[in-house]
Amino acid sequence: MNIETSYLKASQEYQKGNYASALYAINQALDSRQDSKIYALLARTLLKLDMKPEAATAYALAGRESGGNAERFIHKAMMLHFECGNDDDALLNAKKLMKPTQMDADVAYVLASVFLKRGQKEILGPLRQPLLESTRPEHLALSLRLLEDSPADETNFKTLARTMKLFPANHGVRILHLIHCQEFCEFDGLRKHQPILDAAIAAGNASIVANSSPFYSLMGCGDERLNMMAAMGTHPYPAGTPERRRARPHNWSSDRIRIGYLSYDFWDAHATMKLLGNVLERHDRDRFEITLFCHTPEEHLARNRIDRSLWGNIVRIDQMSDQEAATEIQSRNIDILVDLKGSTTGNRSRIMNLETAPVHVSWLGFPGTSINLDIDYIIGDHFVLPEDSKPFFYEKFCRMPESYQPNDPVHRPLPQPASREQHDLPDDAFIFASFNANRKITPDFIEMWGRILKRCRNSVLWIMVESERARNNILRELESRGIPRKQIVFSLKVPYQQHMERLQLADLGLDTFPVTGHTTTSEQLWAGLPVLTRKGTNFASRVSESLLNAIDLPELVVEDNEAYVEKAVWFYENREQLAALRQRLVDNRFRAPLFDAERFCRHLESAYETMAAKARSGGQQPDHFDVEPLPARTAPFHPQ
Repeated sequence: MNIETSYLKASQEYQKGNYASALYAINQALDSRQDSKIYALLARTLLKLDMKPEAATAYALAGRESGGNAERFIHKAMMLHFECGNDDDALLNAKKLMKPTQMDADVAYVLASVFLKRGQKEILGPLRQPLLESTRPEHLALSLRLLEDSPADETNFKTLARTMKLFPANHGVRILHLIHCQEFCEFDGLRKHQPILDAAIAAGNASIVANSSPFYSLMGCGDERLNMMAAMGTHPYPAGTPERRRARPHNWSSDRIRIGYLSYDFWDAHATMKLLGNVLERHDRDRFEITLFCHTPEEHLARNRIDRSLWGNIVRIDQMSDQEAATEIQSRNIDILVDLKGSTTGNRSRIMNLETAPVHVSWLGFPGTSINLDIDYIIGDHFVLPEDSKPFFYEKFCRMPESYQPNDPVHRPLPQPASREQHDLPDDAFIFASFNANRKITPDFIEMWGRILKRCRNSVLWIMVESERARNNILRELESRGIPRKQIVFSLKVPYQQHMERLQLADLGLDTFPVTGHTTTSEQLWAGLPVLTRKGTNFASRVSESLLNAIDLPELVVEDNEAYVEKAVWFYENREQLAALRQRLVDNRFRAPLFDAERFCRHLESAYETMAAKARSGGQQPDHFDVEPLPARTAPFHPQ
């Protein structure tokens, strides 16, 4: 039987549904010649026999042998391999279909899905656009996950605005559109879309919250119950993981507790290390062994100026998979692993779900619960983690006695003299300043700032905004409220030393809500600039209150929005009182606990000793506890 007769016989048997007979005839044909149409028929036949991996291979062979139809067959092979979970083969075929000028949405979907699964987010940029322009729901859903990592991209913002018009009832698109509205201070968009989401949530549509980002849930929502629901929407660890981890045999040291810190941020210019650096240096090496599990990118490490060995032993895990990193941590007998990232950009927090150490801790990076991670304790204080917050955290509270935030008084420069003229500021005006990320400015607070400026006519709002779109939106909003352009002064980011110098030129810092300043607030206080804030309703909105109490300035914390406006105006009208407050702030810099890294380190070590003691006993499960404060200092501390 020649090849044409064999192919015709196979095709007839296929049409009749006699797939086993068709397969026999196809094999006879392939004995004579390898041909794309025979491989394609083989693939269709194998699919009918529910042999998808084999069908994918047959389609790939058809693509190899074909001319004009090659792309169609390779496309089918790619999709089948992807459906079967054969990621390597799916990628191999997808790469054959990549074009420099146009990306097929299915190809983008396969590439993005596999790279996301492997944690390779840095190469996903070109894949966003074809997914956003697709009308298929699965493509759109994946595009939302990609856009979540690039909220300051103006092209993405414009694309999302168009997508919102195409899918006006899609709450997933609405959530992501709101995230981008926050980044660009699109107050009209926030006012339009947030109430729609709020109404749907109030009506019982909990899936809206579960599909939102834990990080961006904090930006516009001060409700800890909803923040917790947003965290629950991410992939949880397998059932029984904490119990298995705690029951694993562990080789405890007789003289030292081995602490591991996990982060993307181990370089001196990052905000985390401006807080934590000197605390790491001060760990008692006779009692604690410190290891940094570092996945900091090389481009950041190239900018680092501090000897990182002062912080601890450095173990690079950036080239390791999560499982390889977990195995490395286990091999070093780490007693307490501290994740410094949580649900923030660049995290490798899923490593915490791989049974790495007897005790797992969340601290500093993410101001909320990480319910999708296997964490025993979250480190906070009585301000950010009050008693009534316990139902909204699955982690147990480890509360520091003064503030949960460390601060580095050694490597953070003291401000040097500067002039308003250098920064285009009026000499005779009262200067209100906001240096928080502009995504934190809500419609409520821009309205309140407008009221303050209107009552304080010889004042300006000095605000740091990088995006021209955001600057224009802020200006438009305030001008619509009767605020003249001359009362708004915009600034850009500047080198850190220069930033610390310019902070002291303002009269009063204006905090944001529901996310207050964190590192930003402590920087302003270090520079001698008082910061006005209001009491919060969740961790992220209580941080400034914690910091102000730790430097003994509780009068800068007011009860609500109305009190915030009135207090700001009061300071404008009572500048001698504000001057006295500023002097007290400077006097407290080396007296109060906020910048006392040595005192903070001793409290932190006490916390670790309590955690280790509970874990070593074998019978005690993690439970809430408060760290006892050391006796108050009677003299200023020396930052060195």
